[in-house]
Amino acid sequence: MLNIKIVTWSLGLFTAISFLFCILYGLLSPASIHMTNFLESVLPGFKWLTFWSFLLGLLESFLYGVYAGLVFVPIYNFFHKKWGTK
Repeated sequence: MLNIKIVTWSLGLFTAISFLFCILYGLLSPASIHMTNFLESVLPGFKWLTFWSFLLGLLESFLYGVYAGLVFVPIYNFFHKKWGTK
């Protein structure tokens, strides 16, 4: 059985850290290979790169991970109870 609090926080921080890596990559790489279009597509309201947009993108990334944890854990635990090893 998975603990919803642990998995949700872990996924939230994982996606927030991934967002930070994407921003760092975008700052260090040439403009022709930026992930700007991808980030602007998956993060509503995000525009490259202002302070408020950065904070919004970080929050949205974290919340995407939280959402994944909140949906995945109950589904996993349901099937674990039903078909998991005893």
